[in-house]
Amino acid sequence: MLIICLLFAVFGLILGYSALRFKVEGNPVVDNINAILPQTQCGQCGFPGCKPYATAIAKGEADINQCPPGGQDGVDALADLLGVESKPLNEEFGQPKPKSVAVIIEKDCIGCVKCIQACPVDAILGAAKHVHTVIASECTGCELCVEPCPVDCIVMQPIAATLDNWRAPEPERRYG
Repeated sequence: MLIICLLFAVFGLILGYSALRFKVEGNPVVDNINAILPQTQCGQCGFPGCKPYATAIAKGEADINQCPPGGQDGVDALADLLGVESKPLNEEFGQPKPKSVAVIIEKDCIGCVKCIQACPVDAILGAAKHVHTVIASECTGCELCVEPCPVDCIVMQPIAATLDNWRAPEPERRYG
């Protein structure tokens, strides 16, 4: 009886140590899906950000074709990852647009801070009653700062193609 109790204790310690040592943080499928998404945090997919959308895809609560900023390339990459057939982007959630950044027309800015509050990635710098500016390298182009601006001093400008960000155009895909 003592030997059996001792064996149970040893196995319990081994299992407890293994559970702590080899613990998996989060769902790796969600992390892989989230890595494919564009991280604009725009909410066009119907979720408050890319991570909640990735979680919904992993649970089967959302379809893979709801992300306009990711475009058809994103849908195709998600289909490859999940081993499902690709489908056209659902235009009910919006149209894909060229990547762009927000630009504040500083002479028109009144410093109301509404754009700062709306920005999900803190890409807008400024203080109340002072001119604001956008940190272009941090801006995801989600356009969430445009609507709250009471003086319409925020415009979206496409990112110019440079040697660092240029890509050859994808061949046209046909679904049928």
